[in-house]
Amino acid sequence: MKPESTLRFDSLGCSKGGRQLFQGIDCTVQSGHWLHVVGANGIGKTSLLRMLCGLAPVESGDILWNGTPIRSQRTAFQRDLCYLGHLNALQESMTVHENLAFTAALGGFVPNAGQIPAILARFGVGGRQEHIVRHLSQGQKRRVALARLALSPATLWVLDEPFVAMDEAGIGMLTELIAQHLAESGVTVLTSHQPVEIGAIPAQILELRA
Repeated sequence: MKPESTLRFDSLGCSKGGRQLFQGIDCTVQSGHWLHVVGANGIGKTSLLRMLCGLAPVESGDILWNGTPIRSQRTAFQRDLCYLGHLNALQESMTVHENLAFTAALGGFVPNAGQIPAILARFGVGGRQEHIVRHLSQGQKRRVALARLALSPATLWVLDEPFVAMDEAGIGMLTELIAQHLAESGVTVLTSHQPVEIGAIPAQILELRA
């Protein structure tokens, strides 16, 4: 089980090119729960996730992790965070195994000999650990990218359109993995243009509006 944790947005706001995307966002997500960020295209869903992950500055308001602003605990917060964007972010010239092992090492985790093959089999790409990534289909690449979640010890998962390029079976595998993460006291924040069900755990909906 992961330690009990709390994520909070406190009067969070964001603008782009002089245009206000959203403002005054207040929201709290506790361990074992997930937040579905929704809103019209261009309203700032990805911008919010980038601020949460430290990839963009917080323009107004604050983001707190366990009661402390993330800007004052960057190193500790990054250890608790696993971010997957809508792009796969795989090294095309490396093997599947090398990609997963490298990502795990960045998170301070060294998988044992059987973990990567087992996780790949779970995601329907078993036996491909020595394949060069560029030789995989787009759907297979997406499954490899998402398999990184199963290797991550992070408490907070931040997922930007994680179901892109996934078939029904892949979606089922991912929602099952997220449900397991929540059952172990994890926290998940995600965006998706399609309806999402994570087991029997109801979503907290955060709708962004200008």
